[in-house]
Amino acid sequence: MALPSVSSYALPSAADLPAARAPWQLELHRAALLVHDMQEYFLRPFPANASPIAPVKAHIAQLVHFCRKHGVPVFYTAQQGDQLLHDRGLQAALWGPGMRAQPEHEAIAAEIAPHAEDTVLIKHRYSAFQRSPLEELLKARGRNQLLICGVYAHIGCQLTAAEAFQRDIEPFMVADALADFSYAHHIQALQWAAVTCAPAILTDQILTTERLAVCN
Repeated sequence: MALPSVSSYALPSAADLPAARAPWQLELHRAALLVHDMQEYFLRPFPANASPIAPVKAHIAQLVHFCRKHGVPVFYTAQQGDQLLHDRGLQAALWGPGMRAQPEHEAIAAEIAPHAEDTVLIKHRYSAFQRSPLEELLKARGRNQLLICGVYAHIGCQLTAAEAFQRDIEPFMVADALADFSYAHHIQALQWAAVTCAPAILTDQILTTERLAVCN
């Protein structure tokens, strides 16, 4: 029931991105960034200084810096350790007791740690919207697009994208700022999202959004 060990794999490139069914395009004034579950407990299965997690951290660091600079709200999800069984629910049947209430499990990776102006949401289920004020906070900020990065692509990130879509929030999967159990799981998540709810986008495409908008 524990998280599996992850072997190193290369992140998707532009050539690997699936065609998207969704027609929407990123508009910074409508967007928010969600850094999903980048806690030490969830990062332990990855080789620390190798792909995918090393470049994913680097890309997320670029994204949060860019979003803060351009007034794009930044949200984080973070589970709490030592969850009670009745609160953890069916997740306990699949994944066991989960993380402990200690810094080496609960802490968000230092390289991408939240700032005071960011919002940290307590995570309860796969989707970041479950038992969370995320939708209300997005509406209060006039945001109806959501850039999703973090772990794990085919679990919480995919389910968050699907629920955003069902709440009429336009989601994007940031393909090279996500990580998963394997390259196959990673691509599977992007493909599923692309045909149902969320286009895949690359970090560099986001970082050049403002410049392209000015040029156009």
